[in-house]
Amino acid sequence: MRDYKKLDVWKKAHELNMFIKKNIATQFPKEERFELTSQLTRASLSIPLNIVEGCGRFTDKDFAHFLDNALGSANEIDYCCLCASELKYISEDDYLKVNQSINEVRAMLISFLKFLRSGGKKP
Repeated sequence: MRDYKKLDVWKKAHELNMFIKKNIATQFPKEERFELTSQLTRASLSIPLNIVEGCGRFTDKDFAHFLDNALGSANEIDYCCLCASELKYISEDDYLKVNQSINEVRAMLISFLKFLRSGGKKP
């Protein structure tokens, strides 16, 4: 078992979740509360939660499964934010900030998955 709070990928995913909750989702119109807002906030929370849940597993294979789920949620967030940008719910500047953070988390997840699947050897 791992301590999730020591993982850089969890720290970055947590920061992304907090940024989306505080700065992105709050800009959406009320009529999006049960659609885009809900989907985005659930997906953003899902990334750090899947990392936490994976840390509680005993094998790298099981842990990798939860990182795969987190990666899927990162892709979901990416699309939700693209929609929000095109619908003019968020500014171009906010979209660029959140997109950069999404790409960083996604890259970290992919790197960690490669590491786990290589048997703990650097890829």
